[in-house]
Amino acid sequence: MTATVVPREGAAQRLSRMIQVQTVSAELAERTNAPFEQVLDLLEERYPLAHTKLTRERITDFGVLFHWRGENSAAQAVVLMAHYDVVPVDTDDPWSYPPFSGTIADGNVYGRGALDDKGPLLVTLEAVENLLAHDFVPRRDVYLSLGGNEETFGNAANVISDTLHNRNVTPWLVIDEGGAVVDAPLPFVTGTAAMIGVGEKGLATVRISAASEGGHASVPPPLTAVGRVARAVARLTPTTFKAQAPAAVTRMLGTFAPQSRGIGRLLYRLLATSPWLTARVFAALGGETAAMVRTTIAPTRLDGGTADNVLPSQASATVNLRIALGETVASTVKRLRRRIADRQVTLSVIDGTDASPESASTGQQFALIEEAVAQSHPAALTVPYVTMAATDSRYFHRYCPATFRFAPLKMNTAQRASIHGIDEYVEIAELSR
Repeated sequence: MTATVVPREGAAQRLSRMIQVQTVSAELAERTNAPFEQVLDLLEERYPLAHTKLTRERITDFGVLFHWRGENSAAQAVVLMAHYDVVPVDTDDPWSYPPFSGTIADGNVYGRGALDDKGPLLVTLEAVENLLAHDFVPRRDVYLSLGGNEETFGNAANVISDTLHNRNVTPWLVIDEGGAVVDAPLPFVTGTAAMIGVGEKGLATVRISAASEGGHASVPPPLTAVGRVARAVARLTPTTFKAQAPAAVTRMLGTFAPQSRGIGRLLYRLLATSPWLTARVFAALGGETAAMVRTTIAPTRLDGGTADNVLPSQASATVNLRIALGETVASTVKRLRRRIADRQVTLSVIDGTDASPESASTGQQFALIEEAVAQSHPAALTVPYVTMAATDSRYFHRYCPATFRFAPLKMNTAQRASIHGIDEYVEIAELSR
């Protein structure tokens, strides 16, 4: 059936109230589960139809799964994902408004989680509540998968995906956070684009360690444990991993070419037909552009020694890797060993997940997202890209080849920079499109 839906008022106030509940998953030990239970109680209060007309169950302490039965339950289902936990706030950061105040000002809602990910979660629940108020029934079953420990790489979404699989539910489409509607996404490109993540980079944390004889620093050996680890880290330059352009990147360029001005139109047409050239151009540009086409390495910690005048008996460094599409944790570690080329250096994987497969941007599922974007943001071009950050959707790829990452909100450059940063906010107008 087709429903003409009039959004109910008060979305900004509901988001404000959600932001005020400090669901900081990294501070669970001191905060306890209380804020997480509070926000779930708040959702039940503010979205009564979703809680009475849909089946709701708790999966782990932090996972919630809603089941909305459709006209044809035999058809493959749709899974819509979001998370209600947020990252910590540094109390010394100069926020314009207190980060957990949920301040409503200047047509915006400010606060930690406004974009990541309470805003997108609210948009999903608002849509469901409004449709239920009009007795809408979806064509196929819809599941809402909500997690409360995404920011700490918790297992709620993992267990939910396994639960659905064990119930013989194979999703037709999965959508989680990731991309957004952005202005001028690349140089020379005009207008707005809805960036749809068709794949996401993997993640690995690796410890590099070495040992040596301790003793007095007045008689040092040629290479101490600290020196050996430092040399290993220095060898891990940006060129450690070969640059390769995924299909999403070349298709993105081909989509942008007609919307580009000047030399950009010719340049993007050329790059779209040459993945080899695209990989090298993007790698040379550095920054986020280079990160699209290769595995990145970021040393984040160095440890070793007990005193200024004592030779360390052991030392270590921690590196964070974002693994490019087509690579695995195992292949990444193998490449690190080859580049370091020191048998006295030990590599240990602390944690890691492989890069996701790449979902097709030519199928019915992507076309459905494109159709929805045409309704919510008519001026935006729908474009595939590679998501840099890790999302809970990575747990669904093994069961659903059509897994995408997109938050249906318009975000300017400053807003995107505020995610995990300062002065995070969402425009109120974006909450009811």
